[in-house]
Amino acid sequence: MSHKIVSSRQLSENVFTAEVEAPLIAAARKPGQFVIISINNEYGERIPLTIADADPARGTIRLIWQRVGKTTSELSALKTGDTIASVAGPLGCPTHIEKFGTVICIGGGIGNAPLLPIAKALKQAGNKVISILGARNKELLILEDEFAKISDELIVTTDDGSYGRKALVTEPLKEVCQRNPRPDQAFVIGPAIMMKFCCEVTKQFNVPTQVSLNTIMVDGTGMCGGCRVEIDGKPKFVCVDGPEFDGHKVNFDLMMKRLNAYKDLEKRAHEQYLHNCKIGLDK
Repeated sequence: MSHKIVSSRQLSENVFTAEVEAPLIAAARKPGQFVIISINNEYGERIPLTIADADPARGTIRLIWQRVGKTTSELSALKTGDTIASVAGPLGCPTHIEKFGTVICIGGGIGNAPLLPIAKALKQAGNKVISILGARNKELLILEDEFAKISDELIVTTDDGSYGRKALVTEPLKEVCQRNPRPDQAFVIGPAIMMKFCCEVTKQFNVPTQVSLNTIMVDGTGMCGGCRVEIDGKPKFVCVDGPEFDGHKVNFDLMMKRLNAYKDLEKRAHEQYLHNCKIGLDK
């Protein structure tokens, strides 16, 4: 069964979003879960993507992804009305949502996408939501308006100061953690290095912190072993045991080493795809 793309648009230089028909997934999905998609069943690679939102009434889910390798480049080239061959899910353990009190949601770059449904659910559960969004520059910041609608307080930072506050997200995070009373819970999603340093801040103030390690997933079923991480000294698989874990127990240094193992392969696949399809060349 193929899945029609109802709408699609580009959010930033290499970030795209699409609303896709998937009624059963839309009805069952919970914050924190993901799907496995295959653009073409005959030769297409299977990749995991977090469900950024869902509309059960319309029977659609929203996907947001970053163009990195061959498959995400192919997906980015699809338009409204095109179809995706396979969308399987929802997969992964849902985010634990309850009324904690005051929660901080910290997103970095593309991490804002999987963070958004979690922040929405936390707000609906009656929490005070403080959102901190970071990006390298203004052009790479995504979903600010949507976070503004569900946040009691929104802080935006950019590395170069082109928008919001010139700072890393750890700076306002530390300030919020120093408030009296301190936040009751934190949720952090973004690059591994960012999550590592955010967790170091929240640990100083004894603020429980959940992180999503979805960026290391490969096949999303636990069979490939590519997403093995170390949690509290024990091996776990992000796709079946997570994707969310206690950030204070994650061995981020080991995770970053594993992430770097795939970068050259992704780069070569992307370059080969661009060469073969001749994107940007006149016919």
